[in-house]
Amino acid sequence: MLSTRKLGTEGLSVSAIGLGLMGMSQSYGAPEERDDRESIATIRRAIELGCTFLDTAEVYGPFVNEELLARAMKEIGVARESIVIATKFGFKIENGKMAGTDSRPEHVRMAVEGSLRRLNTDYIDLYYQHRVDKNVPIEDTVGAMADLVREGKVRYLGLSEAGEQTIRRAHAVHPISALQSEYSLWERNLEPEIIPALRELGIGLVPFSPLGKGFLTGKINEATTFDSTDFRNTIPRFTPENRKANQDLVDMVKATAERKKATPAQIALAWVLQKGDDIAPIPGTKRRKYLEENLGAANVSLTNAEMAALDAAGAPGKVAGVRYGPAQQATIDR
Repeated sequence: MLSTRKLGTEGLSVSAIGLGLMGMSQSYGAPEERDDRESIATIRRAIELGCTFLDTAEVYGPFVNEELLARAMKEIGVARESIVIATKFGFKIENGKMAGTDSRPEHVRMAVEGSLRRLNTDYIDLYYQHRVDKNVPIEDTVGAMADLVREGKVRYLGLSEAGEQTIRRAHAVHPISALQSEYSLWERNLEPEIIPALRELGIGLVPFSPLGKGFLTGKINEATTFDSTDFRNTIPRFTPENRKANQDLVDMVKATAERKKATPAQIALAWVLQKGDDIAPIPGTKRRKYLEENLGAANVSLTNAEMAALDAAGAPGKVAGVRYGPAQQATIDR
């Protein structure tokens, strides 16, 4: 069984490794590869193994990912209090597509009611603002989120991809328990300012894409092709040229895995886990075999020398290709 970790100062306790559900409904692979039965079996297996921190969002699908989690909970018959459900709001959704951000207080309340209904639950454990809305003061948004805590509809508050000053302003209105942002061996933008601020304020970190959107597993190379709907086609770091340039990092991860009798994915996750007890990554998968592999990372221990070598291999400036294109990067609050 997985150990637990504390996020924030308000009492939120989660499994050391969580499960990101987004890929069960969108973004990765071809649509025909998605299988709700296997997804529900994966959620069931996660819970059996103590991975009880389950991450979704209203925009995944949109809406269908929350509904999938609700069906899984019903079929599995899991006690509601035994799992931690995290979901997110913050986008306008029109005609089944994202249409900009919306974190106005009235929209926050509308969004939470929709998520509660789709999830078939009376409360959400961790409620994130999915992206900072530059048109709405963060104080107004977090004030509305705090009202939901007082009403018992939400237990803990989070932000996603927020910058340092936004985090500080939000935390001054109501304690923030977790920041969700991309963090991995090859994406280190949080290290200079964000992680020190989180630790100063007592806020946990929930890294998404801790496996580099699959690249750090060693199963992707310059010749790999993605389905036309796969969003990695839009990411500069995933051009064939940049994948070739970044192969040295993957080779080091593979070599470390061989020495440790582990898999590359387990090494990449172990690196994240050893960055602090206030960090709980949420690798995503829609298959039981990959879930079990990922959770095995909890049993891998890296030496200080191994951590330092991996740090150096994935250091900023050594990784080819930027994280996002201009449109996606514009949604990040830093």
